[in-house]
Amino acid sequence: MKKLFMLLTAIFFVFAVTVAGAAETKQETGLGTKAAEINKLGGEAKGEKAVTERLEKQFGVDEARIKSLRDKKLGYGEIAIALSLAEKLPGGITDGNVDKIMTMRQGPPVEGWGNVARKLGVKLGPVVSGVEKVRSETNKEMKRAEREEMQREKKEKHEKIEKGEKGERPEKMERPEPHGRPERPETPVHGRR
Repeated sequence: MKKLFMLLTAIFFVFAVTVAGAAETKQETGLGTKAAEINKLGGEAKGEKAVTERLEKQFGVDEARIKSLRDKKLGYGEIAIALSLAEKLPGGITDGNVDKIMTMRQGPPVEGWGNVARKLGVKLGPVVSGVEKVRSETNKEMKRAEREEMQREKKEKHEKIEKGEKGERPEKMERPEPHGRPERPETPVHGRR
């Protein structure tokens, strides 16, 4: 009976570790996807500014810190992950915590974000949520700014119309002269004098 209990305990432990590992992998995959989406937003027109402002606001960091991480060849998504991990550590987002995270991440050996979080004793779920917030809020801000830009352009166009200004029209193109055909002389109108 004791052997059966130990066998069942061992099977349960292996199952629990396998399930936990699979959940971690799924979270890591989600984290990578969200990071890639943040990088994409940062690459769009006016996106770099929007992502930087979101990172500053959400993590309470300044533009200089973000720039220093960008200078280390980090994408905006990786910066969001590193800052999200660092804020969960004792002391929060400090140069020491961020450097510790990046050293673990970049190795040697190179570590996945899940392993970095595990070694730091940080649950990956809240980190994923923090990165998702960066992505979604940046996306909202960019769409809001785009709508405002369109409304401003529409208002300017409406104001021009009210003032009687016409929009610029391209000049009318002249017809090319036919080649090899003489011009027709004017013919007199018959029956009139």
